[in-house]
Amino acid sequence: MKEYLKSLFEEASERLEYLKGINLVFDVPKNESHGDLSSNVAMLLTKQLKKNPRLIAEEIITALKTDNKIISKTEIAGPGFINFFFTPYFVSGIIKEILVSPDTFGKSDKHKGKRANVEFVSANPTGPLTVGHGRNAVTGDTVANMLEWIGYEVDREYYFNNAGRQMRVLGDSVRLRYLEILGEKNNFPEDYYQGEYIKEIAKKLFDEFGSKLKNEDPEGVFKEIAEKEIFKEIEKTLSRLSIKHKIFYNENSLYEEKKIESLLKTYKEKNFSYEKDGAIWLKLTELGNESDKVIVKSTGEPTYRLPDIAYHITKYERGYDLMVDLFGSDHNATYPDVLAGLKALGYDTDKVKVLIHQFVTIMEGGEVVKMSTRKANYITLDELIDEVGSDVVRYFFNMRNITSHMNFDLELAKKHSDENPVFYLQYAHARICSILKMTEREELKSSTENLSLLSTNEEQLLLKKLRQFKEEIEYSTELFEAHRICAYLEELAALFHRFYTVCRIIGSEKNLAEARIALVTATRAVLKNGLTILGVTAPERM
Repeated sequence: MKEYLKSLFEEASERLEYLKGINLVFDVPKNESHGDLSSNVAMLLTKQLKKNPRLIAEEIITALKTDNKIISKTEIAGPGFINFFFTPYFVSGIIKEILVSPDTFGKSDKHKGKRANVEFVSANPTGPLTVGHGRNAVTGDTVANMLEWIGYEVDREYYFNNAGRQMRVLGDSVRLRYLEILGEKNNFPEDYYQGEYIKEIAKKLFDEFGSKLKNEDPEGVFKEIAEKEIFKEIEKTLSRLSIKHKIFYNENSLYEEKKIESLLKTYKEKNFSYEKDGAIWLKLTELGNESDKVIVKSTGEPTYRLPDIAYHITKYERGYDLMVDLFGSDHNATYPDVLAGLKALGYDTDKVKVLIHQFVTIMEGGEVVKMSTRKANYITLDELIDEVGSDVVRYFFNMRNITSHMNFDLELAKKHSDENPVFYLQYAHARICSILKMTEREELKSSTENLSLLSTNEEQLLLKKLRQFKEEIEYSTELFEAHRICAYLEELAALFHRFYTVCRIIGSEKNLAEARIALVTATRAVLKNGLTILGVTAPERM
């Protein structure tokens, strides 16, 4: 509906010069009596044209060449809103569009031919994924799905570092637990990895090698096997949420391929860096930042900024049109330095979209839950999936804006009732499947021949909601906001339940019944497609 109105305004701009290039926004009025879509364009033009907005609205309406088969009326409301009312004939036509290709309805070719890279999770292989990683993982995978639905070819990427202090500590943690199995007593440091998984890896090494590794270096087989085992578990956990990365990029390769060395040389040649107190600094103040930042410490060790800049350069070199980074809120103050470092070298940082998600707290009965059985100070993502299932985990992480701290309500997540939004949506889909089986037994079929019979308020509201799906996917994706899709689906399910309560199918006149079957079939397709984008299953029975 919005696209149709935009085309009308574009055509009208040939008659009204002031409409050219204007940013058009159409909103769904809260009050149904105010039409299907409303625009405040006349009020936006008041200052420029120095005219009463109602007079501008009249001019615009006169210039719009509307088709009375599509728009039944336009009206001016309040200070100058233009309200548009669409005909039931036009509104019901969406059913035909959906049923032509139900599984792909909502997809668009808007960004066909473009490539996107979505980098997410990116946890170093030092332990199991936590619920915090879970929010990152679900958000990243859903964003990738959304981008695919608007035409992008998407690579899911996992960036990790298997070098440095964290990994040295990991190797030594496993070594000390291994020595304990051999009967050696040691003082296990508090800042080492405490989880039960470390003991499990040590036990595997003992079972395979016996006491042969007694004098092994912690950075040898201990670190190597720990990394391999932990990555195996990470991939297994992600697969439970139907998440699979195409690319695993090791930070260490940036050093091996001398990309760090080359980057330092470039900054020096371009006079973007300098030495002070034995460290190398990046001249970020010259790029508009508040202060210069260290990129190589006086010890010779790079700060995170240098490898991160080098890593992003590889993404540009790989030809991506869009690069999405998912970070926790602890990165909020640091990523601008990386973008500034890229911009200094002439890279188009508008191609990089950084998404920051807030932390997650697991709650039950108003209290914080500590579920971990692994003797470590976190809740694993596996434990959460075990508790409520992968569909609930994915939906709950998606249904809140990632910019907000999330209280994951375990009590609600376990409910099999309408209170649980996942159950509510899946039940709506399963209910439609059940209805369609009943209509088959009554020898009724879906038909689009008499869609004009779908004239009740409940039918029209459901149809109008179906019409919004494609626009909602595009808009939600442009904003990188999956929670908008959740809200849309919940509204759609509510309208379906309201329709089904008021409008009978079996028992209605045949032509009306078959038009209604077409309507619920289209509703099922949209519900399923929306859930698919979110990575949630659409069961046929519950």
